[in-house]
Amino acid sequence: MQNYPNPFNPSTIIKYHLSSSTEVQLKIYSLFGQELETLTSGYQSAGEHEITWQPKSLTSGIYLYRLYTGAYSETRKLMLLK
Repeated sequence: MQNYPNPFNPSTIIKYHLSSSTEVQLKIYSLFGQELETLTSGYQSAGEHEITWQPKSLTSGIYLYRLYTGAYSETRKLMLLK
């Protein structure tokens, strides 16, 4: 799902749903593809999950977050306004 609120300051919530238990990684990237932060990494049970992200040292701008599971990957944009 899309993060909320977007744009955000100082924090945003990223929600996602897993149809089955699986390995999950949720990472933040710059628009240049540089990995900035891993929000979660590990095995998670099926169901709804949410993570609150509060970047501390990043400047205003557009960033990407990517959710990886076993056979699925999705990338979405988020905008930080300071």
